Amino acid sequence: MVAIEILVNGTRFPIDVDPQQSLLSVLRDELDLTGTKYGCGEAQCGACTVLIDGQPIRSCVTAVSGAVGHAITTIEGIAQNSQLHPVQKAFLDIGAMQCGYCTPGMIVEGVALLRRRPEATAGEIAEAMEGHVCRCGTYPRIITALRQAGQSMKGKRP
Repeated sequence: MVAIEILVNGTRFPIDVDPQQSLLSVLRDELDLTGTKYGCGEAQCGACTVLIDGQPIRSCVTAVSGAVGHAITTIEGIAQNSQLHPVQKAFLDIGAMQCGYCTPGMIVEGVALLRRRPEATAGEIAEAMEGHVCRCGTYPRIITALRQAGQSMKGKRP
């Protein structure tokens, strides 16, 4: 065990962990941030996606030591000041989720995409969301929700 400090959703957390422990397990088991999901454990399904310095990564295959000194954002940190992020709001408005298991990873990936390119086309969204598995098959609604969120984000860049 090693004492480290990680910055998650704007809060610093000192923890004693094995530095090779996955970031996902630290978030869920040590910090009780259970919004980020364990799916495949092999970075293939996207359920564990979080942002590190604004870039989407798969936390199931990322050692916690690799996150030290970086800003980590989980699904719990996407909303700001009790206001849903436009991507979260669009997912609700469109009904882009069914069982909801993939939703946190999809939202986090969508936030990263739309921060870079709020005017993303349906094709660009589909490409960015490759590697995110929705067993319920709500892909068309996810694309619609992300297009709607992008429209509301133009010029704002939350």
